[in-house]
Amino acid sequence: MNSLNAAFKALPSVDKALQSEALSPLVVKYGHEAVKAAIRSKLDEVRNEISAGDSSLVDAILEKNYFSNFCKEVAGNVSSSFVSSLIPVLNLTGTVVHTNLGRARLPAEAMSAIETVATQATNLEFDLVTGKRGDRDSHIEKSICEITGAEAATVVNNNAAAVLLVLNTLSPGKEVIISRGELVEIGGAFRIPDVMKSAGCTLKEIGTTNRTHLRDFENAINQDTGLLMKVHTSNYEIRGFTNSVPEEEISNLAREKKLNFVSDLGSGTLVDLSQFGLPHEPTVSETLANGADIVTFSGDKLLGGPQAGVIAGKQELVQAIKRNPLKRALRVDKITMAALASIINLYRDPQRLAQRVPLIGDLARPVSEIAALADRLLPDFVEKLKNRAEASIEDCKSQIGSGALPLDLLASKAIVLRPIAKKGATDASLQKLAADFRELSKPVIGRIHDGKLLFDLRCLHDEEELRRLLLQLPV
Repeated sequence: MNSLNAAFKALPSVDKALQSEALSPLVVKYGHEAVKAAIRSKLDEVRNEISAGDSSLVDAILEKNYFSNFCKEVAGNVSSSFVSSLIPVLNLTGTVVHTNLGRARLPAEAMSAIETVATQATNLEFDLVTGKRGDRDSHIEKSICEITGAEAATVVNNNAAAVLLVLNTLSPGKEVIISRGELVEIGGAFRIPDVMKSAGCTLKEIGTTNRTHLRDFENAINQDTGLLMKVHTSNYEIRGFTNSVPEEEISNLAREKKLNFVSDLGSGTLVDLSQFGLPHEPTVSETLANGADIVTFSGDKLLGGPQAGVIAGKQELVQAIKRNPLKRALRVDKITMAALASIINLYRDPQRLAQRVPLIGDLARPVSEIAALADRLLPDFVEKLKNRAEASIEDCKSQIGSGALPLDLLASKAIVLRPIAKKGATDASLQKLAADFRELSKPVIGRIHDGKLLFDLRCLHDEEELRRLLLQLPV
């Protein structure tokens, strides 16, 4: 009992700890209250352990160096509490636009634009000519219209929000006619039928999963019809005995019946990707030219920008959408607006997109360049992992990701690791190897397939950084 009392009395006071060599600099860096709270939390923890009869802790407290060790532990706790859990990683998964890893990397122009507006007051909603309140869409609308051929445009925080806002504005309480084969679900259980319900619309599905005809649209139209809709099934494809109605035919029918035709492009792209050796994906301008009154698409998928949803189309419809009270709840801030505006402007110079937009550059990267990178890196992997895994180079396929062109894969090269393990322990060794790469100072994320850990090098641009990270790996 005497030793327990002595241990309690030996614990440092909060004030003494605050003035220690280990903690006083942190008071300056993080603030008095944060450090004091950490000290109190640690003291409470230690007191509980003493009361529980932890004899080893009691002995440690009674040693001369305990105060120093206590303060060092608190310092570590304080510092770690201020480290963001959102950190950079190396995306070597082979999925270029990886939703879980933040989707598109932004170009230098976007980062410069973000820094400019983030650190200063801006004219986000201020008309410098009239001195009155302005429209935040004015900073981007002209460029979008120039590139796409739209009459007007507006921006919200993602494409799901864009679809929701369009439906709630143009078809509240009405039926929305859509082909059964286009009732998609994408990542995060986002489903078109659920969005329609949330928007206050009634879904009216037509046709079958694999075949829908114009007559299906015609037969479904009645006095309760609000609009006709087409959803680009960017995250899957039905092949074989199929039929879908061309946009021009849906548009003509909508015009005849005095209805609006809305097309959700989902991933969306502003240019023909075939010019970069990639599969063709319907562009916004093509969809509008085919007769869509409104087109919605994402900013952070094939566009290669920040998370956003763009609504483009007819002037009167876009204006109605912007007047919807939901628009204020879904609008983007100045940082997103600045980044997106800078990305859109890069598309006004399409000849240099592969050099200036990281996403396009990664997608168009020649396999010969990736192969040369793999050849240079293989010896580093072989040497570092000689006691843990066999390293080799293999052909692999990258995918665009985030639902874009799911069946179209890009030839690539990967560093492939096969664990050296005792019989029956291969899977455990593989999981441990992958976990060790994730625990590096900058996590390296690959993919596990068929008993191997693959690092697709398509998105790797700093090979020296990877070499430095390899040195941290346990042998």
